[in-house]
Amino acid sequence: MRQPDNETVGRIFDTMSSRYDTQIDWWERRVMGRPRQWAIPRAEGRVLEIAVGTGLNLPLYGPEVTSILGIDLSGRMLDIARTRIAEQQLTRATVRRGDAQALDLADNSIDTVVSTLSFCTIPDPLAASREAFRVLVPGGRFVLAEHGPATSRIGAALMRMVEPITVRFGADHLTREPVPYLEEAGFVVDEMHRAGAAGIGFRVIARKPA
Repeated sequence: MRQPDNETVGRIFDTMSSRYDTQIDWWERRVMGRPRQWAIPRAEGRVLEIAVGTGLNLPLYGPEVTSILGIDLSGRMLDIARTRIAEQQLTRATVRRGDAQALDLADNSIDTVVSTLSFCTIPDPLAASREAFRVLVPGGRFVLAEHGPATSRIGAALMRMVEPITVRFGADHLTREPVPYLEEAGFVVDEMHRAGAAGIGFRVIARKPA
């Protein structure tokens, strides 16, 4: 199965940008059990959101968050995010082009890294995990909501069958499990549970040791 590179991922999401919000809303409500509403209240301080997309999370951040930097590979997705920031006066938030696998941020400069339904599209999730670890302060959190293989054998097998198609046309790895990448990067996983239909949702809080 050929792995899409950054350029391909950006092009795929440029193409789907105008319909992304509508499509992902159905998926999250019917299948994933509203992962954003779980993840965003767990962020605090200086936040880096990787693969921020159209900025759907930005209005959800609470008063515990002092600033939000969102990065993404898709220029068109970021254009929608900038419109959302302006229309809703989300003054704490800025977004820009960026690669989660090679962050242009200083070591120990972020309090919380957030990833919602984006780890599945990153070409090298281990590199992204290591970069998140690098930029987090000691004791900082990686809050991640993602999908992965179903808890049933039949469901997981069906997901693996269609995965070559979803990777090719949507850069979406249906059965990628996030926790092993985080652990290999040095994180301590404080919380992990399954959610959503057939348990395909992964909800993870990982910590950079102090």
